[in-house]
Amino acid sequence: MSTFGGVVHEFPDIRVDYFRQIPGRRPPRACFLSHVHSDHLVGLDSFKSPFVYCSPATKELLLRLERYPHRLNFASGILESRRVQYKHLKNLLKPIPLETPTRIELEPGNDIQVTLFDANHCPGAVMFLIEGNGKAVLYTGDIRSEPWFVNNLTKNPFLVEYTSGIKRLDCIYLDTSNTDPVEFPTKADGLRELIQKVSQYPPDTVFHFSAWTFGYEEVWMALSKAFQSPIHVDDYKLKLYQSLKGDNNDKSSTSGLFHVREGPVLAGYQCGNAPQAGCLTSDRRVRFHSCERYMNCEATNNLNTVQIRPIITRTKVGAEIAEVGVGGGGGDLSQRPEVEFDSELMIDQFLGLFGELGESRLSEIKQMLYHSRRSSRNAISLDDMGLHGDDQTELKLKDLVVFLAESIYKKKKKTFDEEVAYKTNEKDLPRVITFPYSRHSSYFELCHLVRVFNPMDVYPCTVDEKNWHEGVSMSHLFGPHCTAKTFRHDTEMRELLAERQSQRSSEQSQMVNSTQSLPSSP
Repeated sequence: MSTFGGVVHEFPDIRVDYFRQIPGRRPPRACFLSHVHSDHLVGLDSFKSPFVYCSPATKELLLRLERYPHRLNFASGILESRRVQYKHLKNLLKPIPLETPTRIELEPGNDIQVTLFDANHCPGAVMFLIEGNGKAVLYTGDIRSEPWFVNNLTKNPFLVEYTSGIKRLDCIYLDTSNTDPVEFPTKADGLRELIQKVSQYPPDTVFHFSAWTFGYEEVWMALSKAFQSPIHVDDYKLKLYQSLKGDNNDKSSTSGLFHVREGPVLAGYQCGNAPQAGCLTSDRRVRFHSCERYMNCEATNNLNTVQIRPIITRTKVGAEIAEVGVGGGGGDLSQRPEVEFDSELMIDQFLGLFGELGESRLSEIKQMLYHSRRSSRNAISLDDMGLHGDDQTELKLKDLVVFLAESIYKKKKKTFDEEVAYKTNEKDLPRVITFPYSRHSSYFELCHLVRVFNPMDVYPCTVDEKNWHEGVSMSHLFGPHCTAKTFRHDTEMRELLAERQSQRSSEQSQMVNSTQSLPSSP
């Protein structure tokens, strides 16, 4: 998930993908949003100014997003619900066409030029090339820099100055979700594997693909095309993707007015007098489904339904690295209610409600809660606990405890059942299909991207500060592909580690002194 704090050092009057006030800094004069995944929307639910610049597709999707977070009210002993939307941003969101250099005045005599480029991540996701006052940076947002993608960047007329060495970027603000030296298959390779596996099943087999966030649209498109079947989705997803068709009131709309290239493929369009259906449908009588469980669609409840799950890659020994949660955005395509955990203290308070629950079960619940704190959403889906959108808006915390404890058992049983089904069907066809399909770049792909631009500096947008070491420094990871000898983020982290070490030494010294000052026993 993104940990970027929004500040672009070279352009201090703007913020990117972070919309809360930063202590010690004056408010920004312009903001930018790369895409609609939740870890890039921090602070937008209560944002009031200034303008936020984004792609046309991002604006349409954001205005239709809905979330249902719940908060624990320990004083009242209930779980309170609320509805988060972004409709209030309608007049603040300013769409910019892709690959169109756009000048933005921050204040009289201070303007910048911004150009948006597709990021190969999800509909509307873009990179920002920001230029002005003799400075230039590329903010990638979330990106999948596959070889073909990087090669296309080298041919782009608005980037050729920087990829040919005529000019040099001061910094690339880079999606560093994956920095382990592991190869990722391309998306095309993953889709080929998926189609080949699905082709082995009888033609009446029903499949369910859990598209838990934006970025899997090409999976739908490939399956629909290869097997001549629409994809059943819930009404919420259908509404979101129909917004990519552009202005429905414009009777002269053509494909050129779609907000993204996926728009007409997913939602359909009008070709002359003949309507062309998209690959997404509300009709449940189809082979492929990406609907939510709360819809009670037969495909989600039938044990014979074959599950399709994306992974990032497989290791050399065949172990699969799961995709869910990597890079943030989990649950963005779902209206599932969630419980928010704002602090570890809140988790400790909640755990205190479990009383005499067995140590093993309590340990599993604790692990689940702390994992939620490390996720981009700081939340756990109530759907995972057996609660759904049509349940009570206010729930007693003691009832929530029961639901959560039972869900741990049910989830373990479901996992066991699936493993048994997978293993006992090895001679036949498995009920779970996996295929590699990462929405984020591998380390080697990032190196290719950085090498092409050869910038002065690289600043990471995803950092695990608690476990930082020199082996994950920018100088170690990308130093050979940059012109700078020192990297700003490395300096910041070394200063932070020194500060923490000094604080620990001071605390240890105080403990020793307090121990020595204790009166000795007679």
